[in-house]
Amino acid sequence: MPRHYPAVEITADMIAAAEDVASAIRVLRTQASPIDTLAGALGEYAFAQYFYGDWRRNRVGANKGQSDFDGIEIKTSAFPFDENRLHLLVREDYGRKRKPPFYVQIILDVADGHALSIPAGTMAFICGYATGDEVAAAPLRDFGAKSGAPGGYRCFYIPISQLHPVEELRLLRR
Repeated sequence: MPRHYPAVEITADMIAAAEDVASAIRVLRTQASPIDTLAGALGEYAFAQYFYGDWRRNRVGANKGQSDFDGIEIKTSAFPFDENRLHLLVREDYGRKRKPPFYVQIILDVADGHALSIPAGTMAFICGYATGDEVAAAPLRDFGAKSGAPGGYRCFYIPISQLHPVEELRLLRR
């Protein structure tokens, strides 16, 4: 039986705000998709909406070199939601350099894995969390680019179905 995953609807206001900061927060590294930066900002907005009740309570653009939310790092992917095929992914280079206490995986449920946009009304599923130690002990794999080509980097990965329910994280952070 699939687990319940909290979800937040992405609004036009969230998309406009993410588009406004995208050029300032874009990281110059290999990207799996042209919407990676937009997806990352929207994932942080969705987490803020879920966790604090206000998507504007985020630090997008002001948290460079720090966790997204006081020890919580948000990892976001834009794919059709499927708890049996998707994973929390942390790039190996990032995971070895920084070890926040918690990682949260968010999936933006787009119509297809090659989406070039994220429309208003897209659901952001807050899939759960893993500790920094759990990520560091996870296996590594090159998941490739959305084009099907090798990504050129490996990621620590934990299947979404094996993440801790995000509701537990709310209790730990109070």
